[in-house]
Amino acid sequence: MSTVEAVHQNAAEAARKLAREGFTPPGEKRFGSHPAWQALREAGTRLWLDTGDLDAARALWTGDFSNLTTNNTLVNKEVQKGLFDELIPRAGQALREAAPGLSAQELVYEVGFVVNCRAALRLVEAFDATVSVELHPGMAHDADLSAAYGRRYHAVCPERFIVKVPLTPAGFLAARRLSMEGIPVNYTLGFSARQNVLAAAFSRPAYVNVFLGRLNAFVADHGLGDGRYVGEKAAMATQLAILDGRGNRGWKTLLIAASMRSGAQVADLAGLDVFTMPTPAAAEFLKAYEQDPGPVTSQVGRRFEVHAEPASVTDALWEVPHSMYEVAAALAGERVDGWTGADFARFVRANGAPYLFREWTADELARIRKDGKIPDWACWKEELLAGRLALDDLMTTSALHSFVADQEALDARIRGLLQE
Repeated sequence: MSTVEAVHQNAAEAARKLAREGFTPPGEKRFGSHPAWQALREAGTRLWLDTGDLDAARALWTGDFSNLTTNNTLVNKEVQKGLFDELIPRAGQALREAAPGLSAQELVYEVGFVVNCRAALRLVEAFDATVSVELHPGMAHDADLSAAYGRRYHAVCPERFIVKVPLTPAGFLAARRLSMEGIPVNYTLGFSARQNVLAAAFSRPAYVNVFLGRLNAFVADHGLGDGRYVGEKAAMATQLAILDGRGNRGWKTLLIAASMRSGAQVADLAGLDVFTMPTPAAAEFLKAYEQDPGPVTSQVGRRFEVHAEPASVTDALWEVPHSMYEVAAALAGERVDGWTGADFARFVRANGAPYLFREWTADELARIRKDGKIPDWACWKEELLAGRLALDDLMTTSALHSFVADQEALDARIRGLLQE
């Protein structure tokens, strides 16, 4: 073993011990139930909450829920409250002693890993739940690093952690490796049926996502339509494709409806595999149900009418061309073990999906980061209309870089506390 490998191995073991320090695996906890959540469960939907805030989760949690999800934004909120201010410098000191060869950036990665695990384990303890933990977005374009940290997250709490991997070309490769090793992957930042078809066919993750609320916001915010049902239609098309895959193609993947913005969306998508609900959306649905406890039935197969223009841009969110299955079939014949994310992207573009995985310039990425979660239509209109850029690809890149901004704030607090 080289010196560098020994340093990283020592750091990994020290970080795992720090992450589990004081953690008590929960015994079987009993929670009550609620008719609203029961109705959704009976419609066929598994219920998750999307929060790292214990108090917000406690206000809604019942035995009808099974999971919680965290991400860089949610963990950053908890870190900025000062909840981990004692842990961070202590973890930094312990890691320096265990692996003195770590660079400054590697130390931030390691301390951040400990913080993310601790934030997730708090939820495991409080709710006897399974929790999705997200990789540092700085790893999003490195398949080897993503897979390595995915294994490490799983090793901290193999019975309760699901690893969130972002939908990037390198992420496709990392998710595949982890899935083949039996590690459950929540393949996140998906926005279209075709993205998720490729993910389910190639990477075989436990879960894929449609961030539906952001799609509605993109259309409404830029006056391209009223924004109603854009994300819902993309999610429903994905669900139908995933059901076909499970029934006819050997897939095991489940769909998560994510980025919900309202209680109405909860009702409109009843029956989809999984909801991960931000607490405001969950509370809104609960209030509406308590005021009018009408029947909640599966909406799978519902045809959502969307008023959005131009259709050439938005229709790609729910249409799955046959070429996507051809790309997946072509990938099945390749030996991809040594591939990088760039290799994967080139192969996909050359074999039937030229609209995916744009090679962004530095200026374009700077603009995306400036815009935040919702990209600016005026900036990208010409490229989108010409078909040189796809809306799902743009939305995924924007989502990733919005997490980068939140991660930078989290990393900055870690650095500050380590310097103190």
